[in-house]
Amino acid sequence: MKKIILIVLLLISNFGFAQSLDFSGYVRNYSGMLAGNGSTDFVILQNTFNLNIEKRFDNSAFKINPLTYHDNSDSLTFTLREAYLDLYFDDFDLRVGKQQIVWGKADGVFITDIVSPKNLFQFLLPEFDEIRIGVIGAKFDYYIGDNTFELVWLPVFSPTILPSSNSVWVPELSFAVPPTFDYSKQNVNASLENSELFAKYSALTEHIDFEIMAGYMWDDDPTMYSSLLPNGSGGMNLTLTPEHNRITLGGGSFSTTLGPLVLRGEGAYYSGKKFNTTNPMVNNGVIEKDYIHYMIGTDFNLFDINFSTQFIQKSIMDYDEVIAPNVLFKDEFNNMMTFLARYSTLNETLDLEFFSYYDFEYDGALIRPRMLYDYSDAINLQLGANIFTGTEGSFGQYNKNDMVYAKIIYSF
Repeated sequence: MKKIILIVLLLISNFGFAQSLDFSGYVRNYSGMLAGNGSTDFVILQNTFNLNIEKRFDNSAFKINPLTYHDNSDSLTFTLREAYLDLYFDDFDLRVGKQQIVWGKADGVFITDIVSPKNLFQFLLPEFDEIRIGVIGAKFDYYIGDNTFELVWLPVFSPTILPSSNSVWVPELSFAVPPTFDYSKQNVNASLENSELFAKYSALTEHIDFEIMAGYMWDDDPTMYSSLLPNGSGGMNLTLTPEHNRITLGGGSFSTTLGPLVLRGEGAYYSGKKFNTTNPMVNNGVIEKDYIHYMIGTDFNLFDINFSTQFIQKSIMDYDEVIAPNVLFKDEFNNMMTFLARYSTLNETLDLEFFSYYDFEYDGALIRPRMLYDYSDAINLQLGANIFTGTEGSFGQYNKNDMVYAKIIYSF
């Protein structure tokens, strides 16, 4: 960590033109209090400092984006979210370094938006530019009129960041036999053969804009391989070994206007996904299946209220009953919807927003009302709630984590 900070400082000082750099960012105070089951504990007391340092030249540019969290455990977390160099040519651009890459048309779900992995230290509650993790690699964009061919090469694998063991966002797991964990196979070493490769073609036409993409990548979420052996005293020992596996995918997205409606769609076919089974004695409790993940959505305005709704489905191909249910798949299908309504008033200084996810299979939801008020050009005040319903699935597992929160953000 100290090396990263030193590199940032050296980059600035060695250029010798710190006074000509562009600085922007924000300082934020974020307080969240549990509101369910009679609890009034503050689970989030967080101060954030986000800084963007940018400079553009005639044929190049660079950006450095350090982010620092100070939370209620009095810990200080420093991350370098982005640090990259842009090189501009007549028909193409090249970006090298740590960068966030955003693909797709879906809101609040990740279908083809899979180049940058997720930071789930607070589940899905942070803003999405904070959920996405910067990846180290090179991005090549070649322009043909209004069309773009994009190629991404990542020599360093970045997995999903999971909540810490003492976090309220750690999912509750139940095992018939208490497991031990073997982490010897969890790391993916940086090498040429372990690189990830992504490609995307995007086009903007008079009637529709669309993307076609493909990826050869590591699964950001490890598969739990299991072994169940006698312990010599009449019982059994269960060992779980998390391991990342190769998957390939292909898909695309589109957006078009139909009268007063904006119609959006996105989908991908994932090949080689490893699923856990109900029998840890066979094939280490793992079976390989392909699956489809897609979304269809629409945006429209009614009575000066902006509405957006999406239907999202995951479907396991050639489904086998031996696949163990989990928070993402109860069975062959997982159906979910999102709904967003947003109303602006007081000369667009006050926004009232209602956003929700609903999981049909587990009958669970995450409901997120909030109010955003621009006190001034630099200061934004937010007041909101996160309400979980159900008892199972992605949202129901957190039904004790209903929360009210407030944010004060100073932007510069």
